[in-house]
Amino acid sequence: MSTTTIDTLRFATAGSVDDGKSTLVGRLLHDSKSVLTDQLEAVRRVSADRGQDAPDLALLTDGLRAEREQGITIDVAYRYFATPRRRFILADTPGHVQYTRNMVTGASTAELAIVLIDARNGVVEQTLRHAAVAALLRVPHVVLAVNKMDLVGYEQAVFERIVEEFAGHAAESGLPSFTPIPVSALVGDNVVDRSTHMDWYEGPALLEFLENVPVGAEPSDAPARFPVQYVIRDGEVRWYAGQLVSGSLRVGDRVTVHPSGETSEITGISVLGTEADAAYAPQSVSLRLADQRDVSRGDMITTGADGPVLTQDVRAAVCHLADRPLRVGDRVLLRHTTRTVKAVVRDLGGAAELTANDLGLITLRTAEPLALDDYAVSRRTGAFLVIDPADGATLTAGMADLT
Repeated sequence: MSTTTIDTLRFATAGSVDDGKSTLVGRLLHDSKSVLTDQLEAVRRVSADRGQDAPDLALLTDGLRAEREQGITIDVAYRYFATPRRRFILADTPGHVQYTRNMVTGASTAELAIVLIDARNGVVEQTLRHAAVAALLRVPHVVLAVNKMDLVGYEQAVFERIVEEFAGHAAESGLPSFTPIPVSALVGDNVVDRSTHMDWYEGPALLEFLENVPVGAEPSDAPARFPVQYVIRDGEVRWYAGQLVSGSLRVGDRVTVHPSGETSEITGISVLGTEADAAYAPQSVSLRLADQRDVSRGDMITTGADGPVLTQDVRAAVCHLADRPLRVGDRVLLRHTTRTVKAVVRDLGGAAELTANDLGLITLRTAEPLALDDYAVSRRTGAFLVIDPADGATLTAGMADLT
């Protein structure tokens, strides 16, 4: 009997306030039969208490009582559901401008982002911000969900006008492409099932698109990157433990240790305490090298000629996460994979400072070299955090630009 491997799609949702994002997510969960009976009954009960005739599907996602009472969503909520074709991890992010950092958190590991627009309002400032974040984070696929089409009479001209306007802004933001889908989350048009009200639209429903969009290349297909997390001494033998974040390693492979540049050969691989001939991302493994090299936590082991860039001058696009502003001259810590080094802020792209939720450009000078990849090439080894050395608080999320 043959078996088929079901893959997983991680995706994030973003929309301006009152664009109907919670209703869209609720409809997606409800119509794909991903809601438990007791959950649906609770939604019906709360909706009835509010005097509503039909269940308010937004309540399926606005899970916190304080959020329900205020009618807003203020945090990133992760939802898990599945269809016979694919598993899904959904990061439901808030729409308010002051929570841009929450969208960055939710979309940082997503392979697809749904940007929601109210068909009555068209492209608004938050729409442009969400497109900019998707471009900044190099999200591989973006869906423009034009919602509330029922409230504009399902007019094709309204949809096409919004798509054309968004396309112009998307190009300016560096967003290479997107897939527009007209929907009505409240009624269910083009969410799980194709709409009977928009025969002019010939594309897929939202869930159909989510089930069939290509999932990115396996991390094991990328160049090998192994940040060392621990050094384990077993008598005279040293093992280097950590997670293989991309690529594969085999016994006999020639490797380079960064930042020292020393080379060696893998003589042993341990996976879950068992000796193995090979390891594949994203496994957690231990490596043994032929030579007693000076390898420590924060070093990166790689194979082949396609290695990372060794640099002390880090240029990056960033989203500032903290309430404390970031200014030129600030002394900070830069945390990249398992390595943390001292750094100083040299430039903020001409800005005087970055405050919470600001998107910007930054240049830092580090005290020690870092083995970086361009974020456009590797989201795992091209990302870093800027840390406050005084209290260890995260200040800024950075995406390295080495071009």
